[in-house]
Amino acid sequence: MSRVYICSCFGVTEQQVKQHAANGACTPRQIASACKAGTDCGSCVRRIQALLGRGACPRGELTGQAKPALAALDEAA
Repeated sequence: MSRVYICSCFGVTEQQVKQHAANGACTPRQIASACKAGTDCGSCVRRIQALLGRGACPRGELTGQAKPALAALDEAA
């Protein structure tokens, strides 16, 4: 079993992002609040968006467009 890291800064895997989404974190900001992914360099924000867009969020509650870094997460998704 190989781990696919989404956020290198905090060692967050794709599976962890999917689990947080299953638990109700359906925006990049909510993922950031759950595990810090996207809050340091921001290079993983687009990958988080892509995962959420591919159905990682069971409720499909996506909003915004996410730019790199936590401050821009509300504007991007």
